[in-house]
Amino acid sequence: MLPGGLGQAASVIDVEALDADACYRVVRGKDGRFDGVFYFGVSSTHIYCRPSCPANTAKQANLTYYRTAAAAQAEGFRACKRCRPDAAPGSPEWNVRSDSVGRSMRLIADGVVDRVGVAGLARQVGYSERQLNRQLVAELGVGPLALARSQRARTARILLETSTISMSDVAFAAGFNSIRQFNETIREVFDATPSQLRDRNAKRSELARERPVTAEAASIVQFPPPGSMRVRLAYRQPMNVRGVLDFLGQRAVTGIEDYRDGVFYKALALPIGSGVAALRVADAPEGARSALGWVDCDVWLDDLRDLTAAVARCRRMLDLDSDPVAIDEYLAQDPLLHPLVVANPGSRMPGSTDPNEVAFRVVIGQQVSTAGARTVAARLVKQYGRPLRTPVGAVTHSFPTPGDLVEADPADLAMPTSRKRAIKSLATALADESLVLSAGSDWAQIESEMLDLHGIGPWTVAAVRMRGLGDPDVFLSTDLGVQKALARAGVTGSPRELESYSQQWRPWRSYTTHHLWASLEAASGQNSTNRTTNRLAGHDLPQESR
Repeated sequence: MLPGGLGQAASVIDVEALDADACYRVVRGKDGRFDGVFYFGVSSTHIYCRPSCPANTAKQANLTYYRTAAAAQAEGFRACKRCRPDAAPGSPEWNVRSDSVGRSMRLIADGVVDRVGVAGLARQVGYSERQLNRQLVAELGVGPLALARSQRARTARILLETSTISMSDVAFAAGFNSIRQFNETIREVFDATPSQLRDRNAKRSELARERPVTAEAASIVQFPPPGSMRVRLAYRQPMNVRGVLDFLGQRAVTGIEDYRDGVFYKALALPIGSGVAALRVADAPEGARSALGWVDCDVWLDDLRDLTAAVARCRRMLDLDSDPVAIDEYLAQDPLLHPLVVANPGSRMPGSTDPNEVAFRVVIGQQVSTAGARTVAARLVKQYGRPLRTPVGAVTHSFPTPGDLVEADPADLAMPTSRKRAIKSLATALADESLVLSAGSDWAQIESEMLDLHGIGPWTVAAVRMRGLGDPDVFLSTDLGVQKALARAGVTGSPRELESYSQQWRPWRSYTTHHLWASLEAASGQNSTNRTTNRLAGHDLPQESR
């Protein structure tokens, strides 16, 4: 373990104290696993970089370390034009913390400050503006406004490099309140005017048509299909991107999702409008460092102001900000899990773009196979889903809103009466906001509130926490797939005993669940589309009722 809580991989357990010697060793080693975990500013050049920056390493005395890009920007540092720290993967820390700072960082990444201001962010987290600002400044060095400003700059850069819309449209779509604020921020953060950023990308595009793109010249943007923008989403290696897309594709619901030719299409319900995302494995740019990989994400949006939220939600769905090396090293210490980790390194925890949708789909999937749950969900989409303004292939609708399902005719819900009541109870709670599922939800509070609803039991809540809210420490002790995988390894017992046994895997039990499911496929020699394996992976369960 390196000093300051930074392990051999980018540990997310404690990075509050950025030890200068430990950080400098990482920077000298140009270790891409730490990109997004911290940034360093160079006093002699007044630029800030990610740890893997290919430029010559400056003297240690000239370096200062920051936990966020916003903190570096607040100190007057400009983004490096070579390593592009604004395009680094996000810090894995914010996706595993359930305290106010972690929840705030997830909400800021989703664009909440731009939509409802700091006051709205504070309300969602459950603190006063002053309290929240004090906590963020104490831990990160900057408050929510500076963090949101950094987020706006990244969004603006994407729009400048992916679209031909006017500068004024870019400014307001990215969340800026004025053209002057937009121009000043871009100049301060990137040491370039908006026009210069757009011209640079045009020149890169011309070069890309003539020769392969090098790691240094690689943009976060490639050539998108007509009507869309393509965003290149970075992640830390290792990762089996195709495996995550297969997992999502096996559960694709007709109308809102599609999976073909290795591309997963997903309808997006966004704060302002709707959209569609198409996700696929990206080829690494020639010369790119092996510590980083990429996912190509094409997005079609009704309103460009939703770009920030669309990107953040796609990243969460694919779990791109996790630290696979740190998680694997921790879990592999257990002899039971070691062979599973070796067989499936960098396993991710597939999530969602809409926690409300996941909650309904989990309830629908109680006591039925994956295929049966998909069929019922597709009927609801056809009957109550909202047509997309810009359909893409077979993706034509967004999932019904809670309000739509409150008004749904019970006859249209092809399921047992008790489950119909559970759907209605959940829809009512979400529609009147007595239950709020979002990136900033308090996981423990959500569990308490959901258990008070009719027909919602512990397994359903656990599945929603894992798939809908991204809780990394969920263990499905009543899941038949988990029980069967453990039994093959010689571990048996009641759900309570298995829950107790799983404590040794905290705080990564959600990843353990996915390793156990994957082991069933490997043991049976079945491919990733086998329906029997899918049924075992968490669907054929006793009916939950209250």
